[in-house]
Amino acid sequence: MPQHIGIVACSAEGAALCYRTICVEGAQHFGPHHHPEISMHTYSLAEYMKYIDRDDWQGVGELMLGSANKLASIGADFVICPDNTIHQALPCIEARSPLPWLHIAGVVAAEATERGFSRLGLTGTRWLVDSDIYPDKLTARGLGFARPSAAERDAINRIIMDELVYGVFKPEAVACFQRVIGRMKDAGCDAVVLGCTEIPLLMNDGNSPLPTLDSTRLLARAALARAT
Repeated sequence: MPQHIGIVACSAEGAALCYRTICVEGAQHFGPHHHPEISMHTYSLAEYMKYIDRDDWQGVGELMLGSANKLASIGADFVICPDNTIHQALPCIEARSPLPWLHIAGVVAAEATERGFSRLGLTGTRWLVDSDIYPDKLTARGLGFARPSAAERDAINRIIMDELVYGVFKPEAVACFQRVIGRMKDAGCDAVVLGCTEIPLLMNDGNSPLPTLDSTRLLARAALARAT
C-alpha cells in the first residue's frame, strides 16, 4: 500500500495546489483516479504571521510541530510543508518531530542538479530570500544563486502577501516578476526558483524569461515518489 502523506499547510493557495497535484498526478503512479491517502492540517495563517512578524522562528516551529503531531495521530507516514518561508523554522523542531519531513528546498535543489542548471535566481517572500533555506541546499550541491535586490524583494513580498495568498492574480504582478527574472537572467542565472508556493499560480515556463523550478509541484511529486 502507498504511504499516507501528511501535509503541514500554512497559506491556502499553495497548500491547495500541492494537494491537487498529488491527487491528479497520483494516477500516473497508481492507476486511474488513484492516489495515496492524504491528510492535511493547518493553523490560521494569522497565527503563523504573529510569530513571523516578530522573527520568532521557534514559535513558527511549534505550530509546524503541532500539525505534525496531529497528522501522526491519524496515521500519516511522513510530512511535507508546501510553504517555503516557514522551512526556516524546521531545524528548531525537526529532532522532536514524530514523522520525517521532505524538505522543499532539498527537492528543488535535486531537480536543478538533474536538469543541469548551475545558477538559480531566488524569488519568494522577503523572509525566504533573506534566509539560508535555499542557499544551504544549493551550495551543498555546488549550485550558485542570486537574490532579488532590496526593492525587488519588497515588491515581490507585497504581491505575495497582499494578492497571491488571497487568490488574486494581476497582470501587473506578472510584469513585475518578469522584470525581476529578466534582470536575473542578465546577471547570469539559468533558471529561477518559484520559492513561494503561490508563485506557480502566476508564473510558469510560458511567461517567465527563465526556466522555472516550481517548488509546489516538485514537492508534491517528491511526496508521490516517496509514498510509492
